[in-house]
Amino acid sequence: MERSEAYGFSAAISGAFLLSCLLFAAVNRRQRGPYMDEAFHVPQAQAYCHGRFLQWDPMITTLPGLYLVSVGVVKPAAWLFGWTGSVVCSAGMLRFINLLFSAGNFYLLYLLLFKIHLKNKAVSGFQRILSTLTLAAFPTLYFFTFLYYTDPGSVFFTLFAYLMCLYGNHKTSALLGFCGFMFRQTNIVWTVFCAGNVVAGKLNEAWKTELQKRKEEKISSRKGSFSDLIRILQFLIEYLISPKNLVTLSALTWPYIVLVTVFFVFVFINGGIVVGDRSSHEACLHFPQLFYFLSFTVFFSFPHLLTPTKIRKFLLSLRKHPVQYSLITIIFLFLIWKFTYVHKYLLADNRHYTFYVWRKVFQRHEVVKYVLVPIYIFAGWSFADTLKSKSVFWILMYFVCLLAVTVPQKLLEFRYFILPFLIYRLNIPFPSLYRQLLELAFYIAVNAVTFYFFLNRTFQWPNSDEIQRFMW
Repeated sequence: MERSEAYGFSAAISGAFLLSCLLFAAVNRRQRGPYMDEAFHVPQAQAYCHGRFLQWDPMITTLPGLYLVSVGVVKPAAWLFGWTGSVVCSAGMLRFINLLFSAGNFYLLYLLLFKIHLKNKAVSGFQRILSTLTLAAFPTLYFFTFLYYTDPGSVFFTLFAYLMCLYGNHKTSALLGFCGFMFRQTNIVWTVFCAGNVVAGKLNEAWKTELQKRKEEKISSRKGSFSDLIRILQFLIEYLISPKNLVTLSALTWPYIVLVTVFFVFVFINGGIVVGDRSSHEACLHFPQLFYFLSFTVFFSFPHLLTPTKIRKFLLSLRKHPVQYSLITIIFLFLIWKFTYVHKYLLADNRHYTFYVWRKVFQRHEVVKYVLVPIYIFAGWSFADTLKSKSVFWILMYFVCLLAVTVPQKLLEFRYFILPFLIYRLNIPFPSLYRQLLELAFYIAVNAVTFYFFLNRTFQWPNSDEIQRFMW
């Protein structure tokens, strides 16, 4: 890092943290007590603060990573600064843990952008800092910086594990992956993603060697013609059924294999992936979740995905391959018809934005969910098109993880899209400075509206005296 870039990064992270502290104070003044899921998380953390580690709220579905880290930070701080009484492990103090995670995420995002795009000499330090600032302000993640939720810590340990994986520190990466798993069980998918990065790298090397042996024209291992794709799939099968190759890959990825084995042991002993309230968190094949994620990504990355150039390229592709797109349309319609689920929370809780998205869009008419298929197809095409700089093996591995982390979820919840979105956004090529600035301005505007509604546009339910607030 050059000196000017170091100064710029220090100013950016300091300014962002100061602004977050001011917003944190405003949130805690308006909402002093636990809100929404905090009603479960805060008392559980407070029980741990008082040494009651065997006490557990059966409504909590995640492992106790957040509470253990909170106690590990708050208790030494209380001893050091002489804090006593109710301030120790209060709702505000516990929320501050996520503010610290937010600062850590800022730094990790910068390091990941630096590492992933290291070979791109055209990227300036200013662009890296600007992209870091943008991703740190990603609205769905940034909002939960100010509440006592698992998301900032979950993102922190997962991004840290990914960074260590990219630097080849796989034992450290697996250990950090375990920490992420302790925050949210589905993070095991991103442990598989880290292992997949290693496997994709070896496959890419072997594929290039295979091409040289055949003395063919040099072609990239990107998504190309259908015949190229068939040939790559044949190579993939041949490579993976070789015992020698499997031993080599196992030797490289054994820390991740150990962690995944621990996960399956946990699932077997626990009787499922969910710790507490299983009735409201049943796994299912909810394929439209992938379509919702793609639409969500287009919305938050519209400066990169929704451009005139991309629309023209998509229409040209549509004209060239009408049969393929017709088949995709039929598959999408079938998946929506047979695998659309509506969770009871989605219909009942009018504090979440997803409630209004579902009511204003999907519940207008039964046919609406089918009419949106062309949008899903464009979103999927544009999404994949921005990843074409990655190897086909990396793309395949990412999409497998994306399916694994989205499809089993019955509840439409934007928080579940945070990690797959960040992994995607970190790996696409750097856009122009204008598009970066547009993206940042959009995130700032969305955050401003979100916090305005949360702080000022409160309401009450007819059968309750509690103040209710709008949130993601």
